[in-house]
Amino acid sequence: MITKNNPMNLFAGSKAIIHLLIFLLISSCEAQSNPNGKVVSQEKIKSSNLIKLEEFVKNHPDNGESSQSLGMVSNGSLKNGKLMPFSGKNFQYFDTSSYTMGRAFVHSKVREIVLLTYEAMEKETPDHRYFLMETSNEKGGKLDPHHTHQNGLSIDFMTPLLKNGKEYNGLDTMGVTHYFMEFDDNGYYKKDTSVTINFDIIALHLLQLNKEAQKQGMKIEKVIFKLELKDELFACKYGDMLKQSGIYFAQRLTPMVNSVHDDHYHVDFGFIK
Repeated sequence: MITKNNPMNLFAGSKAIIHLLIFLLISSCEAQSNPNGKVVSQEKIKSSNLIKLEEFVKNHPDNGESSQSLGMVSNGSLKNGKLMPFSGKNFQYFDTSSYTMGRAFVHSKVREIVLLTYEAMEKETPDHRYFLMETSNEKGGKLDPHHTHQNGLSIDFMTPLLKNGKEYNGLDTMGVTHYFMEFDDNGYYKKDTSVTINFDIIALHLLQLNKEAQKQGMKIEKVIFKLELKDELFACKYGDMLKQSGIYFAQRLTPMVNSVHDDHYHVDFGFIK
């Protein structure tokens, strides 16, 4: 989300412009790796990214201490942040550059919740591959252009897709450009209406996340998802279970914030008091 005083509010009507900050930030870092401007083969790029990824993970081992989330998701910090695995048997982080820039840290309990959820979903949806997106900095604090994501309790999850009614991952590896995707109010991808949001998977995923969170003394505090898509979500196969779960969905969003939460759903976790 974008803060009130952020100059990007001038472009509140354009999702592409809003996410241009992320694109430029990550692209500039990638450009620095090739300062001479020479053409580099895709194989070399992949090899270089893999090396960076391995080095980053190696340099950020788990110290075994519990995390502390200080302040709020919109004004906080994180102690002993834990790096999410880049990938697992049925999940993957959405962008290598974002990951190696340190934008994939979470609270230790949130990490456990997410990983246990993926493990459970492997049994429920064995053929589906999940993608998670931005989380928090290692020490929390501002994570541009997000307004939240500041204390390790926030995660963006990529919306799963169907193509002609069948599981589809063809657009999941777009990297940072995934933020430019736009869906209409019924969940159809605007550039290819044969591609739609898989609402069943979203509902199942949220239900399992909340179940695992409760085992950790936590809960889903809030879900941010495009308001016009909630009717479709609650009308899906698991919609009634989702309604009865007590999971809170944001009821009011600014037009700008609302428009950018279609290609992903934002989850804030909280501690049960």
